[in-house]
Amino acid sequence: MLTVLNHPLITHKLAYLRDENTGHKDFRENLEEIASLMAYEVLRDLPMKDVHITTPMGPCDTKMLDTEVILVPILRAGLGLVDGIMDLIPTAKVGFMGIYRDEKTLEPVEYFAKFPKELSEGIVLALDPMLATGGSAVAAVTKLKERGAKNIRMVCLVGAPEGVKAFTEAHPDVDLYLAALDDHLNEIGYIVPGLGDAGDRIYGTK
Repeated sequence: MLTVLNHPLITHKLAYLRDENTGHKDFRENLEEIASLMAYEVLRDLPMKDVHITTPMGPCDTKMLDTEVILVPILRAGLGLVDGIMDLIPTAKVGFMGIYRDEKTLEPVEYFAKFPKELSEGIVLALDPMLATGGSAVAAVTKLKERGAKNIRMVCLVGAPEGVKAFTEAHPDVDLYLAALDDHLNEIGYIVPGLGDAGDRIYGTK
């Protein structure tokens, strides 16, 4: 299921990311802040367990988290979402997945993967700022399922209709979260209006 998080604070900060005049420092900082804001909604149904504690005023029956949260950024741009979510959930564990597209076959190829051992038990957030054609996101979630992940949520900043269609058709059981659904892909596969190459803008590369 697709959820677009139309929150004023997210939209406001996303406007800074879209602006071509925003430098990599401000881009990175606003990206982290958006990731934190999105995490509130993405994780609003985390499982809880009953606990008994003692406050300075006496005994208290309350609740605490009852699951592992595992962040899996798709390298390299997905790394830009990690710190913002970890500010909110410092106990989260982090896995890593590197995927590139073969120039001849056009198929996604995994070149690096490393995950916490709790992958099959926790709630896994696959992270990538852009959902353009959907190829990398589809491949990443397929690889996570092959390794035993059962509760996966795909978190992206900006998506194109073409990427949303490809992802939801390939993984109808995985919730997809966007900060914005943009208009279309251009002839070279960039999201329009989009925000350019997220990886380059995060790290100041070209």
